[in-house]
Amino acid sequence: MLEAIFARLDEIHQEMIDIRRDLHMHPELSFQEVRTPQVIAEYQRRLGLDVQTEVGGRGVVATLHGERPGKTVAIRADFDALPIYEQNDVPYKSKNEGVMHACGHDAHTAIALGLAKVFSENKDQLEGNIVFIHQHAEEQNPGGAIGMIEDGCLDGVDVIFATHMENYFPVGKVIYSNGYILAASDRFEIEVKGVGGHGAFPQDTKDSVVIGSQIVGNLQQIISRRVDPLKSAVLTVGAFHSGEAPNVIAHNAIIKGTVRTFDEEIRNQIEKQMEDIVAYTCKASGADYKFEYDRGFPATWNHPEPTELLIDAAKSVVNKEDIVSIPPNMGGEDFSYFLQKVPGTYFFTGSANEEKGLIYPYHHPKFDIDEDALVIGAKTLASATIKYLKNNK
Repeated sequence: MLEAIFARLDEIHQEMIDIRRDLHMHPELSFQEVRTPQVIAEYQRRLGLDVQTEVGGRGVVATLHGERPGKTVAIRADFDALPIYEQNDVPYKSKNEGVMHACGHDAHTAIALGLAKVFSENKDQLEGNIVFIHQHAEEQNPGGAIGMIEDGCLDGVDVIFATHMENYFPVGKVIYSNGYILAASDRFEIEVKGVGGHGAFPQDTKDSVVIGSQIVGNLQQIISRRVDPLKSAVLTVGAFHSGEAPNVIAHNAIIKGTVRTFDEEIRNQIEKQMEDIVAYTCKASGADYKFEYDRGFPATWNHPEPTELLIDAAKSVVNKEDIVSIPPNMGGEDFSYFLQKVPGTYFFTGSANEEKGLIYPYHHPKFDIDEDALVIGAKTLASATIKYLKNNK
C-alpha cells in the first residue's frame, strides 16, 4: 500500500502545489477565516469524507473511514495567516494587502488535502480511520486548538501527527525532537504609574522612564540568577514606550515582552518573581504599577513511541542521514494542547533552497518554500500513518 500511496502523491504533486498557491493568494487572519475553511470543506466533501465545519469556531474536521477495522490516526494542519505585507514577487503573491502566509500553513493544508485524496482512493486497503483536523487560529492566543478539542475533534483518536515547514533546513530533511520540541509561550505587559512633570524639576515627579528602566534591568536577573542554569528559559522585553517631549517627565511607561519556558514550575516561578520585582521596584520609588501576565500555549512535548515510529517511517522517504535530531527551541505552538490529550509527535519538514533564494525564515515578508517539501511532508505523514495502523491492529 505504501508504494502505491507514494506513487500517487508524486502524481498529484502539482495539484498540491496549486492548492497551496491558491491559499497563499487568499490568506486570512486568525479567527477571521471564512474562505479557507470553505475551500477545505468543499474539497473534503468531494472526496466523500465525513465533514464537520465550524468545529471550535472556524475549524474543519474530515474523517476517512477505512473499509477494514483498526485504530484512528489524526493529522493536524493549521490554515491561518499573519498580519505581514508580503514582499515576494511571485504569481501567487497575497491578494489580501497586509496579510500573508508567512509560516507555511498554506503548505500544511495542501499536504493534508493531498493525503486525504490519496488515502480516500485506497480506503479499501485502509486498516482503520484517518481524521484530518484543519485548525484555524494557530497564530493568535488562545489559538484554535482548545476550541476544537472541546468540540470533540479528538474523540476516538488514538494518535496524532503534524508537520511544519522549516526554512532553517534545506528541502529533503526531516527534523524531529524526542520530548520537548517547542516552549511555552507567554506574554506580559507592565504599566509604571508615576507622576509626570517638568523636566527641569524632577524632584516633583516619580519618573516612569527611570523606574521602567530599573525594572527592565532587574528582570534580567531572573534568568541569570534565579533560574536553575540547567533549565532553559527566556525573558525578553520587546517594547518600552514612554513620553513624547524632551522636556517633560512622563507620568507612565508601558513595557511589553515574552517569556519562554519548558518546565511548568519554572514558568510559575518566573511569573511570580516578575511581579515581585515590578512591585518592589515601583514601591522603592513611590510609584504604582499594573502587571498583566498572559499565559499562552504550553510547551510542546512529543511522546516517545510516536516519535520513534515517525523516525522509522521517515526512513522510507529520505536517507537516514537526512533525518535530523534537534534540541528543543523557544518557539511556541498550540499543537501542544493536542499532545496533552492524545499521544503524538510534531516534526519539521525542511523547505529551504538556497539556489532558488528560498532562505527566509517563517514570519519574514519574503518567506517562501521549495514546494518539493509538500511531497516529502506528505509521504512522511503517510508512512507514519500506515505504520501506526499496521502496528496497532
